[in-house]
Amino acid sequence: MPIVQVSVWEGMTLENKRKTVEGITKVFEGLGVPREAVEIVIYEAPNAIGQLVDNCTQKGTPAHPRYKQRHPGECFL
Repeated sequence: MPIVQVSVWEGMTLENKRKTVEGITKVFEGLGVPREAVEIVIYEAPNAIGQLVDNCTQKGTPAHPRYKQRHPGECFL
């Protein structure tokens, strides 16, 4: 049945992971999918803001708000 992949910055608390899993599971239950059939994978991406290949979006804002704090004046078109 459904496999849901969730990507988050590393450091998400176990409590928030549980809430996320429960919320996603409830959505599928509302669609008639048994909760035992829902598989959820949480991928924690390394929080390496300075190592992003492209730190800007097309609108000229940082890919992540913390980048702006760490690198003021950079990457603004």
